[in-house]
Amino acid sequence: MTAVYMTTREKIVFINQVLGAKYRSPKSELAYSTPYQLLVATILAAQATDKKVNVITAELFSTCPDAESMSRMELDALKTIIRSINYYNNKAKNILAASKILMESYDGEVPKTREELESLPGVGRKTANIVLSNAFGQPVMPVDTHVQRVSNRIGLVKTDKPRDTEDALIAILPKEHVINFHHYLVLHGRYTCKARKPLCPECPIVPACDYPHKTA
Repeated sequence: MTAVYMTTREKIVFINQVLGAKYRSPKSELAYSTPYQLLVATILAAQATDKKVNVITAELFSTCPDAESMSRMELDALKTIIRSINYYNNKAKNILAASKILMESYDGEVPKTREELESLPGVGRKTANIVLSNAFGQPVMPVDTHVQRVSNRIGLVKTDKPRDTEDALIAILPKEHVINFHHYLVLHGRYTCKARKPLCPECPIVPACDYPHKTA
């Protein structure tokens, strides 16, 4: 298939239909049971794969499943569990500090606003958006490398910075489609529209894609 001219609205409808059929129940590939566990997993996931994080959190959450138990953990013990992941020293410090703040200020619960989330150690805008979207069902757009790459290749946006991409996507997507569309972009980028060599011959949304360097 080759690309055909589509308006932005037509692209969104087409992608929703095609990737919605491919990924019928899209969700984060991080393993978690509670908003707190998602928060910790997302902090760990910076510069690391979801698969690697899931291996680590399987052990971590078996002993420290919530903010209360994590806040009592010794820093060195936490570092030992997560030592195989990138930047484990800083991540361990941030997880412990955030857990203590949650206990002191939020009764151990994860807050539901971006401002409160971003006030926690180790939590930036993308991490906050991931928690708000996946744990609380808020129509926000976390922008990782997959969302940045795929949305620009397709031609939905023309942006260089994650915040600009977030704002542009929120402006064009129907509110009720934002959460699933985020997962579509992530999953499509992870498994088909790869960074170095996109699998264009296997891509089901080629008709909606403006990328000029499609692979044969």
